[in-house]
Amino acid sequence: MCSRMWTGKSTGNYSDNIRRLREALDTADAVVVGAGAGMSTAAGFAYTGERFQRYFADFAEKYGFSDMYSGGFYPFAAPEEFWAYWSRYIFINRYLDAPKPVYNDLLALVRDKDYFVITTNVDHCFQKAGFDKMRLFYTQGDYGLFQCSGPCRQETFDNEDAVRQMMERQRDMRIPSELLPVCPHCGRPLTMNLRADDAFVEDEGWHQAAERYEAFLRTHGSGRVLFLELGVGYNTPGIIKYPFWRMTARNRAATYACVNYGEAVCPSDIAGRSICMDEDIAQVIKDLRYDLAEFDTKPRNH
Repeated sequence: MCSRMWTGKSTGNYSDNIRRLREALDTADAVVVGAGAGMSTAAGFAYTGERFQRYFADFAEKYGFSDMYSGGFYPFAAPEEFWAYWSRYIFINRYLDAPKPVYNDLLALVRDKDYFVITTNVDHCFQKAGFDKMRLFYTQGDYGLFQCSGPCRQETFDNEDAVRQMMERQRDMRIPSELLPVCPHCGRPLTMNLRADDAFVEDEGWHQAAERYEAFLRTHGSGRVLFLELGVGYNTPGIIKYPFWRMTARNRAATYACVNYGEAVCPSDIAGRSICMDEDIAQVIKDLRYDLAEFDTKPRNH
């Protein structure tokens, strides 16, 4: 078990941390990437502000919510309106590319390494950027999949065609009733394949990805492993953060790196083999690809 004593929110100055992280990447036998919501935020997938207003100004005016998350929980009176909202939500966060090339930059860093990615994100940005889908484990679902709301079975359904039709044919914040998605087996309404309760469907693809991830961890239980945590908060720390700490503690050759605004910490037990950066993920990943001589040796201020 890791100690409950914590380090500070950031260790060392920026240029030293970049050098250490670059060295850890270069010398690693394997890289395990753990990504949370902060990764997609760094890539420009903002759920508030101008991006929200651009796509949901009509819903915001009618119902008064000011961000996409709030709208996602709104109790719409009719399913036609619910799916007008959610088809837009899915389309812009699953089928549009991220505004910034953070995922592409990360792929350039690990492409030639033995890597695996575990993520709680459901926007599929890793696969869209070109990461090997056999090295990805989306633990919390996928905006691009529907499931039975029952569910009547552990099966998911690709939704791109349905979502695009809902986008194209909606009027006045409603979709045509004939576009309401229903389960082909039992006729119940379909819903998003997102982990919210015990009705979440873990289909065959989910279990295969979980098995590949566990096999990767077993294969690399020792040796120079970099556990690279990006934008992971404390909503579900038991999926990425705590396991990364435990695996680093067990493997004396492993390095733990955490890049996250305001939450870059680690247990004191592994502090000597950790790199904690209270920084912008996009900038860190970009800078890792540059000549280190460009960096000054002064700590960065926010």
